[in-house]
Amino acid sequence: MKLLTVNLGRPEASVHTNGADGLTGIDKRPVEGLVHVSDPGPKGVGGSGLAGDAVCDLRHHGGSDQAVYAFAREDLDAWEQELGRPVPNGFFGENLTTSGVTVSEALIGERWLIGDGLILEVTSGRIPCRTFAGHVGERGWVKRFTRRGVTGAYLRVVHPGAIRAGDPVEIVHRPHHSVTAALQFRAVTTERTLLPGLLAAGDALHEEALRTAREYVAAQGS
Repeated sequence: MKLLTVNLGRPEASVHTNGADGLTGIDKRPVEGLVHVSDPGPKGVGGSGLAGDAVCDLRHHGGSDQAVYAFAREDLDAWEQELGRPVPNGFFGENLTTSGVTVSEALIGERWLIGDGLILEVTSGRIPCRTFAGHVGERGWVKRFTRRGVTGAYLRVVHPGAIRAGDPVEIVHRPHHSVTAALQFRAVTTERTLLPGLLAAGDALHEEALRTAREYVAAQGS
């Protein structure tokens, strides 16, 4: 298991972004050399966890629970075949393009050790937005991506560190539950009856998903 590339985005104008300034950093490109990764701070204030990576819409993106986004090269290859066109590393807006890691099936709270002491913790799957759809440029993209449910994973920074392309990825902790990033995604999008099961992941879960699950359970009990 390893990093194929570390990908950073620069602010670019887009008619599809929800950002107030009309900019997006979704078009991420592989970079060479070390990239420092640290906790960016809470959502609405902090952006990306990767130094030099742009997050332009702080209302919906970035922050501690979405500090890093990872996607498997194997899943990009599957989309490449379906779409009939190249899908390069970073094209889905991922910071980390991996090889040999079943990213969407990673457990919430699972921890990865990468590079110079960086420890990341899986928090959730990725919900597609209009900026993503506009960037990909495929008809009905949000529905297609949602239907497949191979979301990649958002991660928080447990311990900062520096990483580069080629670094090994080691899973150093797996929690004792079965809540994966893909299951969390289905629960908050298309299969809301799964929401109570998310509570097994506890505080490792993305705070917004945790709040949604608790509200659903409370409503069912009222």
